Amino acid sequence: MQPQLNLYPSGPEATSAIAAIAAMTGPEQPMTRSRLKPRVMTPSFISRLARSAFLWIAAVLLSPVLAAAPLAAGFETLQAADGADKPLEVAVWYPTEAVAQQVDLGPFTLNIARGGAVAGQALPLIVISHGNGGASLSHHDTAVALAQAGYVVAAVAHTGDNYADQSRETSMMDRPRHVSRVIDHMLTKWPGRGRIDATRIGVFGHSSGGFTALAVVGGAADLGRIAPHCQQHPGHYACQLIARRPTATAAMGTAVVQAGRDARVRAAVVVAPALGFTFTPESLAAVSVPIQLWRAEDDVVLPHPWYAEAVRAALPKPLDYREVPKAGHFDFLAPCMPRFAVMAPPLCSSQPGFDRVAFHREFNASVVGFFRVALKP
Repeated sequence: MQPQLNLYPSGPEATSAIAAIAAMTGPEQPMTRSRLKPRVMTPSFISRLARSAFLWIAAVLLSPVLAAAPLAAGFETLQAADGADKPLEVAVWYPTEAVAQQVDLGPFTLNIARGGAVAGQALPLIVISHGNGGASLSHHDTAVALAQAGYVVAAVAHTGDNYADQSRETSMMDRPRHVSRVIDHMLTKWPGRGRIDATRIGVFGHSSGGFTALAVVGGAADLGRIAPHCQQHPGHYACQLIARRPTATAAMGTAVVQAGRDARVRAAVVVAPALGFTFTPESLAAVSVPIQLWRAEDDVVLPHPWYAEAVRAALPKPLDYREVPKAGHFDFLAPCMPRFAVMAPPLCSSQPGFDRVAFHREFNASVVGFFRVALKP
């Protein structure tokens, strides 16, 4: 469980162009003895010179060095209405042409252009659902990678199950509603809503957020399976969490099957999902959108084979399944800044030989690549 925190033209291209000019204009012509007589401007020479100039201009215009600057990640925070409940806190990233800077937000450092103008049209939307006791910034590096790739990203802080408030940490079925309310807000209230393509929406979820993502795309969790599972595996983190709140758990178990499908969501990245054993082939049969499923090989928080593997076995095929050698449960969180590592060592500690920074370069690229294909117009 995550602790409570107080958040919140030169270069080789030019050289190649010069070489091309030299090749096209031919070898240097010697001067006369007086060294004063100019080169004869023959029609052939003028033609070669014109072609060379054209090639040089093309090389400069097409040079990556002088190409348009890559998109940065704009950033803002907002509140989304959740009916009679308190408003949801949401962090939003989006593509921008503004210049990004290193910005400290609580224990995190983000490379963002805070308040920059939104760039692009018909942008896909991704909603991020964090894990138990997490925060809207838990996956900030993945959000930045998506924004730089042209996505609008909205990460919700789940009411009652975040770093500052665990009063409803076992109320799993509130979470899908939170995702839907964020989508509602982004499509109808957000100032940049006109730039979002409402037909290209995805969800990303880790741990309890992975459970949330499955529910949002049509998965129905059989919550009646929790009690017998925890009788056999009382040491599992999920079972310890449930044991701390017996009243809430009893109320949750009275409804055998629950679901929170939002038909607007067309794809999901499901990372180390919590309560995987509550899903069956029958309860996931309605899932028809593309899924990318991730499992950490050395996950001791949600151990194999009752969580990600149970979901893998129950999901309809084909399935984009990724198993990460030597990774732990929290290695899917953004790489830790030194000050955060001091505050929350369990969230920042990896197995010897596992490079979280290097892994996240591959992880983020895989997530972006998956959504690029799954949400193709």
